[in-house]
Amino acid sequence: MREVQNNVDFLQALGITSISASQLSRKNNRLDPEVLQAILCDLKTLLHRLRSPMSARLGIVKIIDSTTMSLCLNKYKWAIFRKSKAGVKLHLRVTFADPDHVYPDKAVVTPAKPADHTQMDFFIDETDATYLMDRGYLDYGKYDNYCKLGIRFVSRLKNNALIEEVEELPVAARSNILRDEKVILGKGKKRMTNRFDLSAAEIGDLYRSRWEIETFFRWVKQHLKLTRFYGTSEQAVINQIWICLIAYCLDLLIKLDLETNKTLSELVDILKTLLWKPWDNFIAAVI
Repeated sequence: MREVQNNVDFLQALGITSISASQLSRKNNRLDPEVLQAILCDLKTLLHRLRSPMSARLGIVKIIDSTTMSLCLNKYKWAIFRKSKAGVKLHLRVTFADPDHVYPDKAVVTPAKPADHTQMDFFIDETDATYLMDRGYLDYGKYDNYCKLGIRFVSRLKNNALIEEVEELPVAARSNILRDEKVILGKGKKRMTNRFDLSAAEIGDLYRSRWEIETFFRWVKQHLKLTRFYGTSEQAVINQIWICLIAYCLDLLIKLDLETNKTLSELVDILKTLLWKPWDNFIAAVI
């Protein structure tokens, strides 16, 4: 906030003489979240066009996870989490274009209490992608239904998972894979199998890519300050989250369009410094 208040060019461009947290709060309260969601959807479409899937063999890969942001219970009573704590949870699906680029694909914000698996049907809705998810999204019944619909996924099992071995497959020499099996999960009607066209090593590498969404969460919290909210209403908080996701997409679009070797963090720093300077100044600093 202090950087913005001291940026004379920024204030002049907006036609104001000062800016404060309370002003931002009022703006966020009045802004319709659907407007921001539409902008985020348009940016996602642009990113889809610029980035191709990881490979023809793997196809489109989407990662699902959530992150919780703690809030003061006295100020955010609508987001009660525990007796003495409040919080909101950003449930997110990102497209994993390649090891260096992930971007928001679909999102929903809820109070922190709902479990991750309550959002599975919202996020897992396309048959042309493979979904990566952790143990928070374990539901044998839904897994079975996804198999029937032709939806592919890679997940991690809980230690007490019910497993029936169907076939043990050979493991290559000097492989990091300890054991490769075809199994049936669950019992009774909640039994399923899924994608067997990839090797155990490929599945292992694919699941490790799930960490990219954790890196994404850490990045937006650190560089876009998604831990401090300027408004206390539910709409103000949700709007600020959408704005952060939009800012990330814009930053990535600039990087991809200019084909610069600058990191996203470096681009953010340059944008903060040159936001209202001539475009040539920015290009000179980036290229």
